[in-house]
Amino acid sequence: MAMMFRFSLNRYSANELMTQALTLANYARFFSDPFYLGVLGKTIAVAMISTFVALVLGVPAAYFLARLSAPRLKSALILLTVIPLLMGNSVRTAGWMVLLGDRGLCNAILIFLGLTAEPVRILYTGKAVLIALVAAILPYMIISLQSVLEGIERVYEEAALTLGAHPATMFRRVLLPMLMPGIFSGSLLCFILAMNAYATPLLIGGPTFQMMAPLVYQQLTKVFDWPFASSMAFVLMAVTIISVVLSSVFVQRRYGRV
Repeated sequence: MAMMFRFSLNRYSANELMTQALTLANYARFFSDPFYLGVLGKTIAVAMISTFVALVLGVPAAYFLARLSAPRLKSALILLTVIPLLMGNSVRTAGWMVLLGDRGLCNAILIFLGLTAEPVRILYTGKAVLIALVAAILPYMIISLQSVLEGIERVYEEAALTLGAHPATMFRRVLLPMLMPGIFSGSLLCFILAMNAYATPLLIGGPTFQMMAPLVYQQLTKVFDWPFASSMAFVLMAVTIISVVLSSVFVQRRYGRV
């Protein structure tokens, strides 16, 4: 880490790996170029949207798993949730490329249902990246929420409903505050994974949909500008840490210590 930070302060030279002079030119180049700022903003937006969608989908799925009374069925469903995590990220991404391609399963279903006469362009778009990212981080969200819900006794929900609370009110006033540790840890983990995603935006988004991690790799291996690649990596890490700290402060002030 220290060596990478030292590289980020380096002056680019095709003949020298490490120069003696220290400079902030790489950081100035990043923050003065609208292209790189746009890629950073897009990365943050994609990470936030995918985390939010994973949370919306993960809460009911985790609640169903936690309240399921059949032990064998629960174990089977949890296993199905965890299995994607045992596969390599590149393998999962390749599967999504097959599904979302012009001749993939998704387009075949759309054509079969008569919703479109020709294949719809899904692959190599921002929507495809969001779909694949949500699928990649959703198991982490479900596991985080389900583990917390398992420790919440159902008597609290039953008491609120018995006293006349609407299910939505019960969730907001009773279940949500107790679920905040799982929401925070799951959202934190999903946001970090989405911010630093490499294979998914590279393979699913293609060359037209740039995110920070593939751009760092491109600068490192194709342009061979190690100082600028190091500065980009540190900017990505700093933005991720700042986002995590700010969200942690907000959650602690809003819901207390989680």
